[in-house]
Amino acid sequence: MAEPNGILAAAQAASKKGPPPVHLWNPPYCGEMDLRIARDGTWFHEGAPIGRAPLVKLFAGILKLEEGRFYLVTPVEKLGITVEDAPFIAVDFTVSGSGRNQDVTFTTNVGDDVPLGPDNPLRMGDGAPYVMVRRGLEARVDRKSFYRLIDLGEAEGDWFGLWSRGHFFPVIPVADLQDSSL
Repeated sequence: MAEPNGILAAAQAASKKGPPPVHLWNPPYCGEMDLRIARDGTWFHEGAPIGRAPLVKLFAGILKLEEGRFYLVTPVEKLGITVEDAPFIAVDFTVSGSGRNQDVTFTTNVGDDVPLGPDNPLRMGDGAPYVMVRRGLEARVDRKSFYRLIDLGEAEGDWFGLWSRGHFFPVIPVADLQDSSL
């Protein structure tokens, strides 16, 4: 199995040139790495939380989803990791404009800014909202941000949801609102 230092060195080299093109890399599978991303967004290596945010951000940059599995990839190796839910958490957002003319931009726990729109849609899954970050990788929207989003929402036909960048993202059928805790 590959050494974590090899992955770290490759991630550092790739990050100096901007976001690595992991979607273009198809290295051979080298085994599993004892790395887990918990549901709350905490990254663990060999059972201990990774306390260095820059290291987590480096690893997040070489994360790839392939056929339902998560991997850390470099041009020469691919290591499987465990992700309990979504690999990222949307921890905040900003909004400009209002109604149909508003633009919502999420910020993830690893510092990505994600504009809610057709390339980065919002979806509901198991009672929680998720936003697409990049290349199939999603962020679960944290509870405080979800409640703030609901305050921005409005009914559109049979759905309650929110607008961003000219697109409507449904959250819950209007008929279910009276039965909901929203």
